[in-house]
Amino acid sequence: MLTPLKFQPLFKYRIWGGNKLKTVLNKDYDSESIGESWEISDVPNDETVVVDGSLKGYTLKQLIKEFKGEFLGESVYKQFGEAFPLLIKFIDAKTPLSIQVHPNNEYAKAHHNSFGKNEMWYIMQADQDANIIVGFEKEIDKTQFKQHLEDKSVLDVMHHENVKKGDAFYIPTGRIHAIGAGVMLAEIQQTSDVTYRVYDYDRVDKTTGKTRELHTEQATEVLDFNVESSYKTDYQKELNTSNKLIHSPYFKSNFLPIKGEVKKDYSNVDSFVIYMCVSGQAVIQYQQKDYAINIGETILLPASVNDVMLKSDDAQILEVYF
Repeated sequence: MLTPLKFQPLFKYRIWGGNKLKTVLNKDYDSESIGESWEISDVPNDETVVVDGSLKGYTLKQLIKEFKGEFLGESVYKQFGEAFPLLIKFIDAKTPLSIQVHPNNEYAKAHHNSFGKNEMWYIMQADQDANIIVGFEKEIDKTQFKQHLEDKSVLDVMHHENVKKGDAFYIPTGRIHAIGAGVMLAEIQQTSDVTYRVYDYDRVDKTTGKTRELHTEQATEVLDFNVESSYKTDYQKELNTSNKLIHSPYFKSNFLPIKGEVKKDYSNVDSFVIYMCVSGQAVIQYQQKDYAINIGETILLPASVNDVMLKSDDAQILEVYF
């Protein structure tokens, strides 16, 4: 029964959301200010469901309960049980996101009974001069940081980096960050919805008429004040090859550009595999059946799906697994 699976995305209103998920990625919704498309989610009360085939209507939790390691991979099932470890999104920021930070596994478990939130970004489109905030520009300590918050000069100590299509960034827990205006990206993260807002431009949410809550005390407890020489991930882009992108203890991701045919054998990968199409379109062939994937779409291969053929005139795929 287990074949490549597509899920129905969940569309999330965000104060900073735009319309690129509809106009660029062809998402089908009628709401305004949609900032996130949750492609594959096991977040409580936000579980995505299979859209077609014999398993139509199944949530991730139901798939794991029924198929266990056959779906997740035996090692993943042994580690996580019936919890799916990743949350997969596309994000469109019309205006900047709040300056924020995420806690690690231990802190999130103690305070929220949740996983921590290590994540990565792959830039799919960026307006001219669009940037992101990632990390600090110079060394500061907690006392200096709190002073910058009080006098609203915190943006002055952040590292701003202009971005373009194809740029990739790893955002480990503790690293301060924000997606800037005009950026659309693919996000891969641990299954967690825990975010500590540090600064939100004093803006008012039109749906509530209020400013959004800040979490400066929690943020200060989990912040990593180290300054890195570079925050961007360098990677190869060899055609028809799984080029190592970001490999962490929490997920692995590769950049897979396709022209022609690529045969993939996952018999040595004890994990589900997720494809996110970030450019073009492709066809996945499995057991003499075709599964189409277009830009802005996501497909999950259960762990028991080992041999697939990918075909495309010109596509770029993010290949994600545990």
